[in-house]
Amino acid sequence: MASGLAARISEEFGVEPTLEKGVAGVFDVIANGQVVFSKARERRFPDDGEIIEALKQLES
Repeated sequence: MASGLAARISEEFGVEPTLEKGVAGVFDVIANGQVVFSKARERRFPDDGEIIEALKQLES
């Protein structure tokens, strides 16, 4: 996870995100046991704002 995105998540939600290294280009964002974004499913990397919005949706 890019340090800018990690900082935004920390600032916005008051949590410290963790990075777990994957293999073969895996990039998944998981929160509360739910996949918020999957590069394999979407076939692209997310925009930072897209991740923030997806995390906000989990809160509501």
